[in-house]
Amino acid sequence: MAPGFEEVAEEFERNFTDRGEVGAAFAAVRDGRPVVDLWGGLADRATGRPWRQDTLQLVFSGTKGLVAVCLLILIDRGLLELDAPVADHWPEFAAGGKGAIRVRDVVSHRARLPGIRSPLVEADLTDPRNLAGLLAAQAPDPDPRAGLVYHALTYGWLAGELVRRVDGRTVGRFFADEVAAPLGLDLWIGLPAAYEDRVSTLEYAPGWGAGPAADPRQLADDALFHRIWRNPPIFPTDHIPWNSRAFHEAEIPGAGAIGTARSIARLYGCLACGGVLDGVALLGSAALEQGRSPLAEGTDPFSKDPMAYGVGLQLQTPLRLLGPAPDAFGHDGAGGSVHAAWPRNGIGFSYSMNQLRDAEPVDSRRRALLTALWKATEDR
Repeated sequence: MAPGFEEVAEEFERNFTDRGEVGAAFAAVRDGRPVVDLWGGLADRATGRPWRQDTLQLVFSGTKGLVAVCLLILIDRGLLELDAPVADHWPEFAAGGKGAIRVRDVVSHRARLPGIRSPLVEADLTDPRNLAGLLAAQAPDPDPRAGLVYHALTYGWLAGELVRRVDGRTVGRFFADEVAAPLGLDLWIGLPAAYEDRVSTLEYAPGWGAGPAADPRQLADDALFHRIWRNPPIFPTDHIPWNSRAFHEAEIPGAGAIGTARSIARLYGCLACGGVLDGVALLGSAALEQGRSPLAEGTDPFSKDPMAYGVGLQLQTPLRLLGPAPDAFGHDGAGGSVHAAWPRNGIGFSYSMNQLRDAEPVDSRRRALLTALWKATEDR
C-alpha cells in the first residue's frame, strides 16, 4: 500500500465488516506503478477456501473492456475502420438486410442485434462460432428500442467474430498473445485448465433478482427483454452456470473473462498512461483517443440508466459507474465489479468480488472504494 492510500484499505476492510463482503480484491496503479493491492475474505464459502493473492475472478461484462482493447489494437494497425461495413470483413453478416451496419454500430451497442431469435439452451453460450453464425443470419431487430440497448452477450460474439475475421485468431487467443503476454497479465478470455483451481466461486447475494436482468414483470410480455436476458437466462436463480469448467474454458467475449484485479488494474494503468507501460507499446495515442470518444449516448430502455460508449468502452455518465473521475473509461460487470482508467490522474484500477448483488444502481462496496481512491489521488 503506497503512502496516502490508507483510506482505501480502510474502506476495503469496511466492505467486510460493515457491507457483508464475502471475498474480493481491489488494485490500483498510478503512473504505471502499483499503489493499492488488496485481497481478502473467502474464495469459496462452502469449503472455507480463503481468497489469496493469486485468486482469479470472473468479471462478467468487464470482459467487454478487454475485447475493446483488441479492437483498438486492430484499429491502431490500420486493419479495422469504424466506418467500414461489418460485411467487408464478414461477408455472411450482410444477410437479412444488414449490409449497411458498420463496425461503429457493433462496438457501441447500436447494431440492432441485442439478442438471438433462435431458441437457445444454456450450453449454447459456450459456442461463440455458432452464436456468431446465428447473428450473421439474423435480420436487424425491428423493435425501435433496439437502436440503442445494451447488447449484454451479443456484443461479445459480434466483436469477437470481427477480431477473428480480421486477424485469423479467436479473440481469446488474440488477447493472450497481444495484450496479456506483453504486459505479463494473469487474465484470460477462455481459462486454461491449469488455472482452474485458482478461480473463486460465485454466489448470489440474498435478494438477488431485484435488477432488470431478472425482473419477472418485464419477462412476461416483453419480447425484446426476453431475447436479451432470457434466451437462455443469463443468471438463472436456481444455479450459477458461470461457476462451471465449461463456462470458464469457453471464450465468452461478452462476459467470461477471468483474472486477478491486479492484472486488470495494470492493463487499465497502461491505458491511463496513453497505451504504453514498462516499454510495452500496446496502443498508439490516436487509437486510444478514438476508443474513448463517444459513439453512442442515451438511456437503456430496461434499466433506465444513462448509457455512453466509445469503442466497446463504457464512458462516464451522471451515474458515475466508473467512480468520480469525469474522464473515466472502462467497463463494469454484473454483480458489482468495476474496472477502468482515470487518465487525468494516471490511474488504472479493478475491483472484483464473488458475491453478486443487483439491488443498487451503483454497488455500495465499489462506491466506497472508488471514492476513497479518488480522494487519495486528488490529495496527492
